[in-house]
Amino acid sequence: MLLPLTRETFQELIPAVATGAQYKYIWGKPPDFLRRMLISAVSVVFLLVVYNLAGSDVGPLVLITGLISGLYWLWGPILWASLRNAECRKYQYCGFWQGRVLDVYITDEVTSQEETVNQKGQLVIVDNLEPRINLEVGDKTGFTTTLRAPLRKDHQGIVPGQAALMLIMSNQEDLGRIAKVSDIYIPSRDVWVSDYPYLRRDLFVEMSQQIKKGRQKKRENSSNQSRDRKRNLSPDYD
Repeated sequence: MLLPLTRETFQELIPAVATGAQYKYIWGKPPDFLRRMLISAVSVVFLLVVYNLAGSDVGPLVLITGLISGLYWLWGPILWASLRNAECRKYQYCGFWQGRVLDVYITDEVTSQEETVNQKGQLVIVDNLEPRINLEVGDKTGFTTTLRAPLRKDHQGIVPGQAALMLIMSNQEDLGRIAKVSDIYIPSRDVWVSDYPYLRRDLFVEMSQQIKKGRQKKRENSSNQSRDRKRNLSPDYD
């Protein structure tokens, strides 16, 4: 099932400014934090050198720039998350997609490399591997896509045949060519599969529930109309 959504709904699901979950994701691990702190420190030192060379004429500018640069470790995740959101929001159209899980399998991905020395004094490069879930989903039209994401414990309950929901993005009004997909939601397990949390998940779940109720009500109305039609066509016997 593919249901086109309005631009307003699209912008609500993927906001311009980073959400809390997106900020947390970009914040990263301690090495990521230390990297931002280093950038902040180097920026401040550079501005101090500029101030000493240029004199007090650039004092106010250096002060303002220094405060912004010194706090890069804090606001940096907001910037980078917002830029990732902008990559999605550049697409003109979007739709709510529902299909099925076709396949699930685990692979290992090299996340980093370390140089170490073995017992013979030889330099050895060690690959740090991280398990990844590969989730293939598709629908009756033949559309399929595979999403690769870090493996979590709650992914263990995902099996082929389960319903899968996501947002699809396109530059074509009829959504005939899908350019990008969002994180995938498995409603039967209340589990998300994603490398980056693109969606406002609370709003997406609420929208999916409203769509489900609307479809159920439509089927009930159709069933009632069918029964009424049969009743009207039945002969009356005295």
